[in-house]
Amino acid sequence: MPTSIITTDDLREFKMELLEDIKDLLTKQTSGKIKKYLKSSEVMDLLQVSPGTLQNLRINGTLPYSKVGGIIYYDVVEIQNVMDSNRVQREINYKR
Repeated sequence: MPTSIITTDDLREFKMELLEDIKDLLTKQTSGKIKKYLKSSEVMDLLQVSPGTLQNLRINGTLPYSKVGGIIYYDVVEIQNVMDSNRVQREINYKR
């Protein structure tokens, strides 16, 4: 098995190729692969809730939705807003 010597130039070239590949992946990820609207099944997976809980969130107005042709859609931004507005800050008291 022949031995290869890796030079600093080789490492620099590898680094540049790796950075370019990472940039390409990040560009592809942010160029529209994130959905604006999710269906009920996707929201249940995302929030780890049952169909009944998701229905309760709709009925009591906690989670806004749109209904088109019998399919219910949820705006991803609105889901994030609901999660942010219901965030609970837990205060930790230390006894000395």
